[in-house]
Parts: sequence; C-alpha cells; structure tokens
Amino acid sequence: MSATDDGRAGSRSVTAGNLAHRVPDLGALELLLAVARIGSLGGAARELGITQPAASSRVRSMERQLGVALVDRSPRGSRLTDAGALVTDWARRIVEAAEAFDAGAQALRDRRDSRLRVAASMTIAEYLLPGWLLALRSQRPDTAVSLLAGNSASVAERLLSDEADVGFVEGVTVPSGLDSAVIAHDRLIVVTAPTHAWARRRRPLATEELATTPLILREKGSGTRQVLDTALGGLARPLIELSSTTAVKAAAVSGAGPAVLSELAVGEELAMRRLTRIPVHGIALARDLRAVWPTGHRPTGPARDLLTLTRG
Repeated sequence: MSATDDGRAGSRSVTAGNLAHRVPDLGALELLLAVARIGSLGGAARELGITQPAASSRVRSMERQLGVALVDRSPRGSRLTDAGALVTDWARRIVEAAEAFDAGAQALRDRRDSRLRVAASMTIAEYLLPGWLLALRSQRPDTAVSLLAGNSASVAERLLSDEADVGFVEGVTVPSGLDSAVIAHDRLIVVTAPTHAWARRRRPLATEELATTPLILREKGSGTRQVLDTALGGLARPLIELSSTTAVKAAAVSGAGPAVLSELAVGEELAMRRLTRIPVHGIALARDLRAVWPTGHRPTGPARDLLTLTRG
C-alpha cells in the first residue's frame, strides 16, 4: 500500500469515527419528518410534545450541522427547501431502520422475559422462594419459572455455566466469580427429638461437646455445613450426612441423633414439639442469606423483579 493509500485509509477511519457528530440524532430527524408531513413547525412541535422555540432551535442546529438550509419559514407555515426534501427522504429511511432496531430489541427483551431460571440452596428453595415466586407470578403471569434446588456450591456452578439467571445461597462466603446482595438473615440451631438426653439438660450445651458429638449433618458444599464447620473450626463430626434439609429434619425427628438446622426450617416441628431446641453456649451460628449472580452481570427483567420482592 502506498503512502497516499495509507493516508486515505487513515482519513476514512477518522471520518467513520466522527459519524455520530456529523449525522443528526433521531429526535431531530423525527422533527424534520413531522414538518414535512404537517407543513408547520409549530404543528410538528405539538405532535412531538416540545415547544415551538425548542423545535426551531433543533432545526437551526441541524442546519448548522449539515451545512445546508432545510426549512423555509414564513407566516403561512414552514416549507422544506430542495435540500430539506432530499434530507427528509434520507431521514425517513434512518427512522424506519431505527424502528426496526427498536422492534428487534423489544423482541429480545420479550424472549428474555418469557422465562426465569432460579437456582437456590435447599433452605431458601424450600422455605422462602415459594412465597417470592407466587408474588412474582402476580406481577409477571406470562413468565415461566424453573427452580433448580441444590447446595450452595451447585448454585454457583449453575450460574457460572449459564444454567440459571439468578441464585440464592446460605454460606459464610460468596462463591468465586459471583456478585451478591444480602436479602435476609438466618440462624442455625441445634435440635433433637424430645426423647434425646440433651432435651432434658438444664444448662446450655458447651461448644466442645457439640464439636465432639456425632451429628446429623448436611453434606459438604451446603451453606448450612459451611457455617457449622466455620463455627467449629472444621471439627463437626458427622453421624449421617444427608443432601436435603427435609431429610436431616426427618432423621432428627425420628430420634437418630442431634441435628443442626436453619431456624426457618424447624418452626413447625418446634411448635408441635416434635423437635426440641438445645441452647448452645459460646458459638455464633447466624448467617446471611444472599442473592448471587455472575460478576458484572446484575440481573435484569424477571430476575431483577424477583430480587425486589425478596426485600419487600
């Protein structure tokens, strides 16, 4: 390529980069089309919901930008110049293309909004999400919702592999690659069947005794297990490891052994005295419940609306 060609290529590149500064914006082009159709600058301003001085200023700005006169103004109305008629023809094609662009973007939004994929750890999926999803359905009856329940680690995997639009987790930390927002608070408690020896204790359970007693536990990777392991320095001893809150609760009710469960999950069992709460001294088992999503991709559409409902 010659030096001259190089210069021309560079010139074309600079020109292309400045296109937005040389072409009037859509608002100005729509105004010009309205003037052509109505024959009055004031009438065009009223149709577009702007003042006549604002419309006049916009036309003058467009004329300066293009370097040609577009509209002849007179007491009898406004008439396009020959250049204005030509520019109007071009403007019509640009506006039609913009309308097609807008329709296509709306179709993409409609397709996005037609479904919502939620991944949630077990406690949230069982005890909080049903109410949130019912409220969402009243707002978005046409959105199909699928719920994928698992432990906190599996929620992160689904989000990062684009199998879910938003997730909810219960652990101590936010999984790598995800942003989060706290939506609620929870507490883990120790429970046993009323027939267990701990149910007859007069003093709170010591942390050391909890750490050395085999417990009915959720599996590793669950938020519940992560909180307990953190509180006990990784010393929790499993009697049985189960993959759902419901299963852990059923095993505890049966008298298989003590369990550590979310306070949200055992309200009914405590009220009906199928389980007994065991006070524990010297251990913090509070936790935050979080909404999570891939870093830098804050939820939109139905996922955003669901997040709003979780804070209501």
